[in-house]
Amino acid sequence: NSEVNARRISNVEQCFGSSGQSLVIPGRVLVGEGVLTKICRKKPKPRQFFLFNDALVYGNIIIHKKKYNKQHILALENVKLENVNDEGNLRNGWKIISPSKSFVVYAATATEKKEWMAHIRKCVNDLLARSIQQCTTNDSPVWVPDSEAKTCMHCRKSEFTVVNRRHHCRQCGIVACNACTSKRWLLPQQSSKPIRVCLTCYQKLTHEAATNSSTKKYTVIATGSNRDSSGEDSSDDDDDEQARDGMPSRDQAGELSIHDAHFQSYN
Repeated sequence: NSEVNARRISNVEQCFGSSGQSLVIPGRVLVGEGVLTKICRKKPKPRQFFLFNDALVYGNIIIHKKKYNKQHILALENVKLENVNDEGNLRNGWKIISPSKSFVVYAATATEKKEWMAHIRKCVNDLLARSIQQCTTNDSPVWVPDSEAKTCMHCRKSEFTVVNRRHHCRQCGIVACNACTSKRWLLPQQSSKPIRVCLTCYQKLTHEAATNSSTKKYTVIATGSNRDSSGEDSSDDDDDEQARDGMPSRDQAGELSIHDAHFQSYN
C-alpha cells in the first residue's frame, strides 16, 4: 500500500488507456511484470504480463513499456499451473488454467520460468489461505493451435481450407469443422451466452444436465442449437488482431525472439 506501489499500478492503467479496466483496488499490490510468449491459435505471440497479489493481467504489446491493448484479467483464486515439457524450440513453458480462459505460455529462460511459477503460486496460496470461497473445478480448456490440425479432430474426415474454417470447442479445446461444432451450450464461466461446443461434448453436457435435472426433479431445457452465430465472438481467438508496432523481433526461421523478456519482481 505504499506510494511507490500506487504509482506503479497507475502507470499500468495508463499504458492500457481507456480500453482497459481500472486496476486500482484497495490492498492490491503489483508483484512483478514481464514479457511471455503466449501460444495463440495461429502462432506464438509476445504478451506483456502483470502479476498482482490477486490477479494476473496481460495484453498485446503496441509500444513496450508505454502502450498495451486488449487487456485480460484473470482472478488468481481459481488459477492453476501445469508444467509443459520442452519440445523443439518451445522451451520453458507452462499452462495457466482458469475457468474463464486457459492457455500455454513460455518464458525466455528456465530461471525466469521458475520465478514466474513460484510468484504466481505464492500469490494463489496466500489468497486461498485468506479466502472462505470454494475454488471452481470448471476450468476452461487450453485450445489446440490451428497448426496442429489439418483435418477435423472430431470427425477425422473434413479437411480445412479457406472456405472450410477451423473452429474450437469451448468445452474440450479441440479444432473441429463447422458441422462438428454446430451446437451451442451455456458455459457461464466463459460467457453469458451459449457458445460453440463439439458434438461429443454437447452429448455429454446434455446427459449431465438430464441426470442432474432428473435427480432434482427439474425440467431440462437445453441451450444448444444450430444457430450460426449466437453467443460466439466474431473471432475464435481474441488475440488474433494486434498492432505490430513495438513487437519483439522474429528470427530468420520465423521463431519468436524473446531474449528481451524479463520478469521484474517488485518484492
